[in-house]
Amino acid sequence: MRNTAKITTTVLVAGALTLGLGACGSDKGSAGDKDGPLVVAATPTPQGQILDYVQKNLAKKAGLDLEVREFTDYVTPNTAVQQGEVFANYFQHKPYLDDFNKKNGTDVVPVPNGTVHLEPLGVYSKKVKKLGELKDGATVAVPNDTTNEARALKLLADNGLIELKKGVGYEATPKDVAKNPKNLKFKELEAAQLPRSLSDVDAAVINGNYALEAELSPAKDALVAEKAKGNPYGNFLAVKKGDENDPRVKKLAKLLTSPEVKKFIADKYDGAVVAAF
Repeated sequence: MRNTAKITTTVLVAGALTLGLGACGSDKGSAGDKDGPLVVAATPTPQGQILDYVQKNLAKKAGLDLEVREFTDYVTPNTAVQQGEVFANYFQHKPYLDDFNKKNGTDVVPVPNGTVHLEPLGVYSKKVKKLGELKDGATVAVPNDTTNEARALKLLADNGLIELKKGVGYEATPKDVAKNPKNLKFKELEAAQLPRSLSDVDAAVINGNYALEAELSPAKDALVAEKAKGNPYGNFLAVKKGDENDPRVKKLAKLLTSPEVKKFIADKYDGAVVAAF
C-alpha cells in the first residue's frame, strides 16, 4: 500500500477535513495512536517531497513507520494537529505559527531542533523584468495571511518600493505603508492563489512552496528574493504541546536534519530551497 495519501482541502471546510482524514487513516488506526505510524501533515512542495525522501530512504532503517498526508492550504495542517487527526505537521515558520495560535486558541509548538529549511519569498511578474519597471499605480498581489503579508511587504520595503512605519513587526499590512512613491495597489489573496494571479496583476509576492509548484524558481525567476542569512522564516516540524518528546517525533526530527536530507535539498532544489541546519 502506498503510504503517502494526497488530500486537497479547502480552507475552513472542517467537515471535509474530518472525513478526508478519517478515510485515509481508517486502515491504520487513529493518527494520534502512539503505537501506530507517525502521521505527518505537510504541504506538497517541498515539505511533502522532503518527507517522501525520508520515508523511502531513511525511515525504515531508523525503525520509523512514517505516513505523510498532504494539504494545499496553511490552515488545516495546524487544525488537524490540534484535533489529533494527525500527530505532527511540517509546513510553517515561527511567526506564522505564533499568529495562528494567538488567533485560534491552539497550542501547536515547534519540535526542538526540528527546523529543516527556508523557502525564499520572491517577487514574480509576467509584465516586467525588473522591480524598477513597475509603473505608477501598478497592482502587486501579496499573501493575505498575517505574517506572510508582513513578510511580503518587508521584502518590497527592503528593495526600495515602499517604506513601512517604524516599529512595524510581523503583523504589517498595507495600512502600515508609510511611503508609496509608485502608488502601488495591493491585492490580498490566499497564498495558494498567488501563482495563478500573475496574468491579472503587475507582480506578485509568492511563497516559495507555491512558486515551486507553479514551476517558478526563487533563484532564477524571481525579480528579487529573500536572503537566507538571519531569516526567521525557517520551516520546522511541529506538534501539539506535550508531544515534543514522543520518540517517533524525535526520530523524525533527527532524520529531517541529517546530512542525507541536506544533500537532497541542495541537489533537488538548486537554491530555491535552502537547508536551515
